[in-house]
Amino acid sequence: MSRLLRAKKLVAPALVAGVAGGSLYYMYKPRNIPGYEGPVVPPPIFGADGTFKLPRFPQVKSRDQQIADLKKSNSGNKEDEYDVLVIGAGATGAGVALDAATRGLKVAVVERDDFSSGTSSKSTKLVHGGVRYLEKAVWNLDYAQYELVKEALKERKYFLKTAPHLSSWLPIMLPLDQWWKVPYYWAGTKFYDFLAGSEGIESSYFLTKSKAIDAFPMLKQTDLVGALVYYDGAHNDSRMNVSIGMTAALYGATVVNHMEVTGLQKGENGKLCGATLKDLVTERDGNEATPFNIKAKCIINCTGPFTDSIRKMDDQDCKEIVAPASGVHVILPGYYSPGKMGLIDPSTSDGRVIFFLPWQGNTIAGTTDEPATITKNPLPDEKSIQWILNEISHYLSPDINVRRGDVLAAWSGLRPLVRDPKAKNTESLVRNHLIDISPSGLITCAGGKWTTYRQMAEECVDAAVKEFNLPVKPIANPPLVSGTEHVEDDAVLDGSCQTHRVRLIGAHGFSRTLFIHLIQHFGVETEVAKHLTESYGDRAWTVASLCKATNKRFPAKGERIAELYPFVDGEIRYAVRHEYAQTAVDVLARRTRLAFLNAQAALEALPKVIDIMADELTWDAKRKEVEWKDTVAFLESMGLPQPMLTTTRQQVEKGKLDWSNSLEWKMYSRHDKPVDEKERNEQAEIAGRAGTHR
Repeated sequence: MSRLLRAKKLVAPALVAGVAGGSLYYMYKPRNIPGYEGPVVPPPIFGADGTFKLPRFPQVKSRDQQIADLKKSNSGNKEDEYDVLVIGAGATGAGVALDAATRGLKVAVVERDDFSSGTSSKSTKLVHGGVRYLEKAVWNLDYAQYELVKEALKERKYFLKTAPHLSSWLPIMLPLDQWWKVPYYWAGTKFYDFLAGSEGIESSYFLTKSKAIDAFPMLKQTDLVGALVYYDGAHNDSRMNVSIGMTAALYGATVVNHMEVTGLQKGENGKLCGATLKDLVTERDGNEATPFNIKAKCIINCTGPFTDSIRKMDDQDCKEIVAPASGVHVILPGYYSPGKMGLIDPSTSDGRVIFFLPWQGNTIAGTTDEPATITKNPLPDEKSIQWILNEISHYLSPDINVRRGDVLAAWSGLRPLVRDPKAKNTESLVRNHLIDISPSGLITCAGGKWTTYRQMAEECVDAAVKEFNLPVKPIANPPLVSGTEHVEDDAVLDGSCQTHRVRLIGAHGFSRTLFIHLIQHFGVETEVAKHLTESYGDRAWTVASLCKATNKRFPAKGERIAELYPFVDGEIRYAVRHEYAQTAVDVLARRTRLAFLNAQAALEALPKVIDIMADELTWDAKRKEVEWKDTVAFLESMGLPQPMLTTTRQQVEKGKLDWSNSLEWKMYSRHDKPVDEKERNEQAEIAGRAGTHR
C-alpha cells in the first residue's frame, strides 16, 4: 500500500515535468528554417587552368518575340491558340500564368501597365497569417476566419522555400502597457505558433521592459511593462512579382507588359474565344499602334481594382463587384526602427492595426483603410499621412520628434475587396477571394492578399481546367532555371499544381553568404553586394557583370544611381535585357525600389536611368522627354513634394534644384543664422579666458 501511495505521489510531478520538458523542447529545439539552407547550386569557382566561368542562365524570349507569338495565335491553326489568356500581371495574374505553364498548358499573360504596377507593389511588405484575424476568429468563434489564418501560415512557408532571396523572417514586437495583457497576448502568440506547426520558425517569446528597450531603443518607456515578440514573413513585393512573371516566361508562357486589352471576342455560340490587344510601347515611341487579335480557349481576369472594367467588356450590364479601399503607407528614415525588428500596434486610436517595419534600409509605417475611387496612380492624402505619423508618435520615445519632413515617400494602394455576384446578399464582401465564371466563360479571380496569391492561382487554374477541359500534361524537358543540368527541383512536373515546389528565378544559387563571392570577384561594395543577392538571388552574377567599371581602387564595379542607396547601373541594363522594363518608372519603382524609398532621390536619379535605358532601347530625344514628364508625374503618387513637380532635367543635372521650400531643407541646423565676424571674435575671447582659468 505504501509503495502505491508513493507511486501516486510521483505521478503528478512526473506529468508536470514531462509537459514542461516537452514545451521547452518544442520552443527551443533546433529548427531547419526555410530560406537559410545552403545553395542548391554552389557558386562558381576558379578552374584548374585559372579561369573563372560565370553561371550561364537560360534567357527569356525578347519582347518582340513574345508579341510575335501572341499574333501567331490568330493564324487559324488550332495548335497556335492559347489554352489560357491571363489579363493582368500583378501577383495573382503572374501566379496564374506560372501555375498554368507548369501544368503544361499554353499560356499568355498581358498587362496594360507593368508587373506589379498596381496594388501588388503597394503592400505592407508582409507575408503573414494575420494575428489580428486570429484574434477575431477566437473572440467571434469564427471557424472560417480561423481556416484563413491557418491557410495563410502554410503559404507563408512556401515563400521562403521558393524565393529565399526575396523573403525573410521578421521578428515583430508587441509592446504591452498593462500586466493583464501579458498572459492574454502570450496565449495569442503561442496559439499563432501552434497553428503554424511545421510551417513555423522560431517561437514567440516575452521580453521584460529592459530587454524590450534594448531591442527597440526608440520605444516609449512610460507605462511599458514588457513586450511579446512573434515571427512573421517579409518580402520585396514588386521584385517577387517580377520574378514570378519571369519564371513563367522561362516555363514557356508568353509574358508581355504594356499591352492593353481593348476588347474581348466571342464566337457564334456567345462564348469567349479571344481578345483584341494594343501595344502601348509603340504609342510611347510616337507611332500609331495597330490593334491585333489573339485566340484563347479560356480567358482569366486578374486585374485587381480594375476587375469590373474587364467584366463590362464581357457584359456591359453586369453589376460591379469591386469595393476598393485605400491603404496609405509612409517611408521614414531607417533610424526610426531597429534594422531587424518590426513593431505592431494592435489598437490604434480608431481601433485599426498599424505596422512599423524595417524595409530596404528605411522604415515603413501603415496602413490606413478607407473607401476609395479607382484611379491608376492614387495619391496619398495628407490626412492619412498625418494620422500614421500621429499614431507612431504614441509608442515612440517622447524625445523623438516625428516630423512631416522625415517622410521620404508615401503612397496609396487600392485593395480590391469584392462582392460575390451569385450570393443572396450581393452587398456583403467575401472574406478572402472570389473565383467567378460568367455565362460567356470569363473567369474572374479577385480579392485575397499577397500571402495567398499562390493558393488563389491554384484554385483558379483548377476551375479553368475543369470548366474548359484544358489539356494539362507533364513537362518532359523543363527549363534549366538553375543554369545547370545537375540540379533537380522538388517539383514533379506531372501536370498537377507544383507551384509550392517550383523555385523562382534566382533561388537555386542563393545563400546568405553569396554576397561575399560577389565582392571577391567583382569588387562591388558590401552594401551593394548584399542588395544584389537579396534582390536577384543567383542572377546577381549577371547583374554585377553588367555594371560599369569605376576605374577606382575600390569599388571596382557598380556606379550608384543614388548616392545614399545601393542601386547600381547594372540593374538598369539587367531590367531592360532580362525583365522587360520599358519605362523609367518600371525601373525606379518596380525593378529597383528607389521611388518607394525616397521620391526626391528617385527624381535626382532619373536622368541617369533615362540615359542608360535610351542606350539599351535606342530612344530618341522625344521619347526621353516623354519619359521625363511621365516619371515626374508618377513620382507625385510617391509623395514627391508639389514644388518639385515642375523640375526640369537641366535643373537636376546642374544641381540647381530649389530645395528652399522643402520641409526637409528647413529641418537641419545648417539653416541657423550665421555668426558674424564680431560675434566670432567675442566667442573666441571668452573661450580663451575660460581656458586660462582652468
